[in-house]
Amino acid sequence: MKRRELLAALAAASWAGCSRRRPLAVGAKSSTEQAILAEVVGQHLESKLRLPVERKLNLGDTLLAHQALVTGTVDLYAEYSGLALTIVLKLPHETDPSIVFERVRNEYRLRSAVEWLDPLGFSGGFAMIVRAEDARAGQLETLGDAAGYAPRWVLGVSQEFLEQPTLFRRLMSVYGLPLATAPKTLDPAAFYRALAKNEVSMVAGSPTDASLATGGFKWLPDDRGAFPAAQAALAVRADAFERYPGLRQALAALTGRFTTEGLRALVRAVEVQRRPLAEAAAGFLRQAGLAR
Repeated sequence: MKRRELLAALAAASWAGCSRRRPLAVGAKSSTEQAILAEVVGQHLESKLRLPVERKLNLGDTLLAHQALVTGTVDLYAEYSGLALTIVLKLPHETDPSIVFERVRNEYRLRSAVEWLDPLGFSGGFAMIVRAEDARAGQLETLGDAAGYAPRWVLGVSQEFLEQPTLFRRLMSVYGLPLATAPKTLDPAAFYRALAKNEVSMVAGSPTDASLATGGFKWLPDDRGAFPAAQAALAVRADAFERYPGLRQALAALTGRFTTEGLRALVRAVEVQRRPLAEAAAGFLRQAGLAR
């Protein structure tokens, strides 16, 4: 084969190999907060690495998202250390954030060749939320105060929460919450409607839920440590760092950039103000100094 023909054949083979390689895929569990994080990461990587990034949203709950990661459906997504500890790794409860994070980081690396990057700066997981009027009437400031609530609670929870017996068992054993009925399973999108209609009186929501910014609801902090600490971080397939040079450095720029209040504002912008997801993410990157 002549040199020119050989070079042409090699070029064709290289092009074919590149065309077969799927784009870098960023995943998200089924919530607005997760979709925003995936879009921020996607836009950031497209800008820094100059390559297409596929978004795979609505992967489902924690176990389904983790499965998508270890099987290679996605290369990375944002997870919470406390949920990873108890739901994915099924390890004993721990309240110290640094211990939880390092244990999760080490176990993921050993069990599934997945790396946990440094924390993004905010805590996720579950937050027990009540109507503000009930909190005022009962002088409730923490979840510990709710243990003596005379009317008894009607608890609304997601299917994921209910399927993790450790979470519910610890909530009840640590606080002894008086319940009027068995917990009601609801779609998280219906939590605040159910609260407003008095169908439930407490829900296991998220610290970044947009409705918390309205003043009509109150988050009761877990003052007795029933739930494991839940720092948010990016979980990344180790082989993605080999396939995409510069990925580690680009993702490191997101460390510590997020706050609970800031994410809540982004969730509100998307859910309430109806701003497009891409627009809200782009605005965040500009404000964080990560985009022009």
